[in-house]
Amino acid sequence: MIIYNVTVSIDEDVSVEWLKWMKEKHIPDVLKVGIFFEARICRVLAEEVGGFTYAIQYTCHDMESYERYRDEFAPVLQEDAAKHYGGKFTAFRTLLEVV
Repeated sequence: MIIYNVTVSIDEDVSVEWLKWMKEKHIPDVLKVGIFFEARICRVLAEEVGGFTYAIQYTCHDMESYERYRDEFAPVLQEDAAKHYGGKFTAFRTLLEVV
């Protein structure tokens, strides 16, 4: 199994709205493409100034599935996030393999 982890630092002034949008719109949209079978959002417990950090984890069966998501679906979904919250967040992505 592969976990696609997206770590996002979001500005405090939009954090409540962003979290609602993630739960009600973005994560469901990612799951709708049919590649990931599980998703969770976790708050990173660390002292922060001016915002909050979250780890969003999506689980799929194999690397080929993730690569299909990355190539076919990720650009549009990432563009949607930037359209709504551009300049209010930073994100970095990592891949994890369950062993």
